[in-house]
Amino acid sequence: MTESRAAQLKKMAEEVQNLSDSPLYQYRQANNYSMVFGEGNPQAAILFIGEAPGEQEAKTGRPFVGASGRLLSELLDSIGLQREDVYITNVVKDRPPENRDPTAAEIQIYQPFLLRQIELIQPQVIVTLGRFAMEFVLKQFNLAEKGQKISRLHGKLLQAQTGYGPVAVVPLYHPAVALYTREQAETLKQDFQVLKQFVPPISLRRTDQ
Repeated sequence: MTESRAAQLKKMAEEVQNLSDSPLYQYRQANNYSMVFGEGNPQAAILFIGEAPGEQEAKTGRPFVGASGRLLSELLDSIGLQREDVYITNVVKDRPPENRDPTAAEIQIYQPFLLRQIELIQPQVIVTLGRFAMEFVLKQFNLAEKGQKISRLHGKLLQAQTGYGPVAVVPLYHPAVALYTREQAETLKQDFQVLKQFVPPISLRRTDQ
């Protein structure tokens, strides 16, 4: 019998937990932080990808907590979903110091884990939260839109090809930015509605195979 997706994700998380070669490993240890692998439904139709954990995330070991997380939960509720129905992760699984942008070396060491998460979960749509995650995904899948600004691509339904087949990509503004900019908050709420078409029936949302 093959391992469930949840079991495979747990093993992958343990690899990240013990990733002492990461440039961020010592920083994690010194500050008693947790790595943040991701959480949610292993069979989610919708996969959310952010940049990297912030301080609250590193303290709790969970992605998108605090004010940004509350806004994300509200947005999910607006299309009839809960956090448990989707999967949420980041490009980089450890907090960079002072919330700075991840370096090329940090991206390189965590990139394989994100790609394995995508191939294992096999979402119908990948939602990027913020400019950094958008640029990473567009480049990774070599989309024609790579290099364009998020101000032009937000809320658009793009198409990519993965090892398991086609997947939609939807760039969105990061909830943290929307918290401080009313105009972007309204835009994010409107853009989020494009995800309604990917909401599965309730009976299919929390299976774990």
